[in-house]
Amino acid sequence: MNTKDQIKKLGISGSLVIFVGAGILMHLQTKFVIPWLSRVTGMEIIIFWFVIGGLGIFLPLILLGMFLLKREGVWGEPGLWRERLRFRRMGRDEWVWSVVGVVAVSLLSGLVLKGMVLLVGQFDHSPPFMAFEPLEKGRYWLLLVWLPYWILNIFGEEFLWRGVMLPRQEAALGKYAWLFHGSGWGLFHIAFGWQLLVTLLPLIFIQSFVVHQTRTSCPGSLPGRPPNARLIIGIRFLSIQILVPPPL
Repeated sequence: MNTKDQIKKLGISGSLVIFVGAGILMHLQTKFVIPWLSRVTGMEIIIFWFVIGGLGIFLPLILLGMFLLKREGVWGEPGLWRERLRFRRMGRDEWVWSVVGVVAVSLLSGLVLKGMVLLVGQFDHSPPFMAFEPLEKGRYWLLLVWLPYWILNIFGEEFLWRGVMLPRQEAALGKYAWLFHGSGWGLFHIAFGWQLLVTLLPLIFIQSFVVHQTRTSCPGSLPGRPPNARLIIGIRFLSIQILVPPPL
């Protein structure tokens, strides 16, 4: 697969349609659908975040990514995942960039969080639709609800944002693609509330820069997160305290 010849540019307007559309979907699901389901059933709201977040937000991202690849004419082609989507084994340089990203995001996120507390006082680090009671005996079944959500979360975001869209944005915007990509990714998370979104800015932009710099999508889940941190972040919803920002 000759990706340089086949890849199509994705400029500002086309990217905004996707980012804003996905952000509106996230807002509608978290503002109306998830709270309504929690009220009418009397069940904890976090259950519906796992279910609706996975099936109603991140699964559509996967389907959209597949649609875009079919429109591009590369879906099902040999080498799709390694060459076009850039999901390939990381080498030494990629690991160095990823480790530097982890350290930078951890330090900057801590500084931003402390600055936010000084400016606006203490605030909830999780949005209302992620509210959760402490995990106790008899409630471990929630892990079975969380696991599919976790998988769809990882795959949905890294597949569409970093695998499908970022290479096309690089073809259109060149060295500034990561900056625009991070801004659009932030728009997707606008439903999280401005306080939380500000604390996520280091992660959003540094992760975008690392993936752009290494030209491989695999570091996308690493900056600002320790090993297996997607799992740790998900378990954060189950009231296990951690020292990293809430999930994307």
